[in-house]
Amino acid sequence: MAFTVHNLLLSERVDASCKEILEGNGIKVVQRENMTKSQLLAEIKDYDGLIIRSGTKVTADVINAAKNLKIIGRAGTGVDNVDVEASTRNGTIVMNTPNGNTISAAEMTCAMIMCLARQIPQGTASMRAGNWDRKKFMGMELFGKTLGIVGLGRIGKEVATRMQSFGMKTVGYDPIIPAEVATTFGVEFLVLEHLWPQCDFITVHTPLMPSTKGLLNDETFAKCKKGVKVINCARGGIIDEEALLRALDSGQCGGAGLDVFEEEPPKNLFLVEHPNVVSCPHLGASTHEAQGRCGKDIANQIVDMVKGRSLVGVINAPALSHAMAPETKHWIHLGEALGSLAKAWVGQSHMKVQVTTLGASLKNVENCFATAVIVGLFKGDLENHVNLINASLIAKEAGITITTKHSNSMPRSPMNACALEILSPHASHKLLGSVQANIPVLLKLDGATFGHVVPLKGNLLIYKAVQNSQTLPSVIGVLASAGIQIESYNVSAVLDGEQWSILSIASLLVDLNPLGQYVKMVTQLSI
Repeated sequence: MAFTVHNLLLSERVDASCKEILEGNGIKVVQRENMTKSQLLAEIKDYDGLIIRSGTKVTADVINAAKNLKIIGRAGTGVDNVDVEASTRNGTIVMNTPNGNTISAAEMTCAMIMCLARQIPQGTASMRAGNWDRKKFMGMELFGKTLGIVGLGRIGKEVATRMQSFGMKTVGYDPIIPAEVATTFGVEFLVLEHLWPQCDFITVHTPLMPSTKGLLNDETFAKCKKGVKVINCARGGIIDEEALLRALDSGQCGGAGLDVFEEEPPKNLFLVEHPNVVSCPHLGASTHEAQGRCGKDIANQIVDMVKGRSLVGVINAPALSHAMAPETKHWIHLGEALGSLAKAWVGQSHMKVQVTTLGASLKNVENCFATAVIVGLFKGDLENHVNLINASLIAKEAGITITTKHSNSMPRSPMNACALEILSPHASHKLLGSVQANIPVLLKLDGATFGHVVPLKGNLLIYKAVQNSQTLPSVIGVLASAGIQIESYNVSAVLDGEQWSILSIASLLVDLNPLGQYVKMVTQLSI
């Protein structure tokens, strides 16, 4: 799957290296900062790509106005200012820079922990007011205290290793990171119910999604130690702000370090003005180093994508990553080819599709292979513009049911292969394919094995007929009369007196009707 990006809109200020890298690789960049939504709606239709930070809201109407938009690049980590579902439906890649902010965000979190422990901002404010309140700002040591980390990805890991150097015990939870991985960087893995009551400090490092919105709320605060201190340098909304205020006022929460808010900038300042809150205007990634890395990373990631070298930081297209990986991209091409072949017989709607990957090396490919099959099923459908990004969504809306499974082997099959079974109200077919010399090939069709593998490329004429020595000459005659040259010919084994034949031809036939008197079933396609 190729993506071409000729021109790109940069809607916010990023490091100058971003523009330099893109333009150095032949991509025209236009920078328009501080645009209103109406200005963005008018401007975006002219571009293939868009690079943003956190200030640009890429809503569904913006995406729908972007007729040619192939990629939205976020120079940072979170993409909650992008409508990812609308982007996916539009076939647009959403990409972030997963590593650019890591160190800066982790250090910001550690600074918040220090400030909460020693009340440094409050002491500074008191000094500026002309006071000398040594007893008022009695702090606490971090040594021996327990830090709970919710979210053990890149940032959570960096926070853990830094705070361990202060002698803190680190416990944590993550729905994806296994417990054995957490132990490799010194974190004891606990389920949330066991984590809440143990912690002196709790910091959150998760995306904002339905399962994490309001993760810290009245109920969870009640399970925590009295006086627990909480830090949010991730995304506003993970901590319920009204519940936090109640916990602060009651003393259940002894302090909060907030770099992010549900509304930014916050209109209601009840937390900002609370004496036990340390707050900043979303500064987690605001370092020269982080901004430099993010600008360079997003530019290099887009260039690598366009050149087909790699795909990093993609939020909504796992199948596309496989399509670019040298070890799997040819299998993705096979999926598309088998899907195109199936479409020629059964159409697209209200079908059931069973995808089976065979062989140890394809163990983790079945879902991406199934996505590629869908792309093949919709190939040439200009109305839907289906690609590896939106294929699963389009298939669901078309009433296509897809199931996947993997097997390490199958009797009388090659070590690595992919099987496709299609069932529709009108017909059903079984296909078995593989990859040989980096070329997708067909091995079996409806149980009939081909004497020689059939390369799935170019223009193919496929027909099923009763075994008859006169069928092939008759087909050749029809092609010759149409001025079409045959490039290769493959025939399957005979099953129930019938066999499949596949011809590679120089161009497609305009009219298949003349073949009807010689064959039982015929179709053609271009792969």
